[in-house]
Amino acid sequence: MRKGSKHVEAALLFDKVVFSQVKKGLGGKVRLILSGAAPLATHVEAFLRVVACAHVLQGYGLTETCAGTFVSLPNELSMPNVDVCLESVLEMVYDANSSTPRGEICVRGNTLFLGYFKREDLTKEVMVGGWFHTRDVREWQPNGSMKIIDRKRNIFKLSQGEYVAVENLENIYGPF
Repeated sequence: MRKGSKHVEAALLFDKVVFSQVKKGLGGKVRLILSGAAPLATHVEAFLRVVACAHVLQGYGLTETCAGTFVSLPNELSMPNVDVCLESVLEMVYDANSSTPRGEICVRGNTLFLGYFKREDLTKEVMVGGWFHTRDVREWQPNGSMKIIDRKRNIFKLSQGEYVAVENLENIYGPF
């Protein structure tokens, strides 16, 4: 696939001989695996593609954006159903205008929610100029896809002025 072959052409022999039993264990007709809720690590996605002999698509969305805001397509990178932009998060040193654009994901379109029920204050906090601020931070990849790299809502500022990401601490000190 890295050399330009589509998934179905990349490893026909291995799919039929080596991984057919895994595919059979999944029902024998798996063509597509859709993952959401959290980004898959690259090695996990590659593993699933190989052993399941199927496309692995990743989706991104929130309740406020009617779930599937972005869903990758097999052998395609575009996701045309909403407008999206990055907004710099300078306190976290993410610059949407840098050579590697990084920033908070902002979304607008007809699929967005109208507001939080009886919570106009929260709605005003996340809806700015028609854009929904997701509080998720992403990076545009060189191939045009996006990668979630941080969460703005899980950053805490210490009394010394330093910002700390909870996920990093959980990964280091979490359950063993």
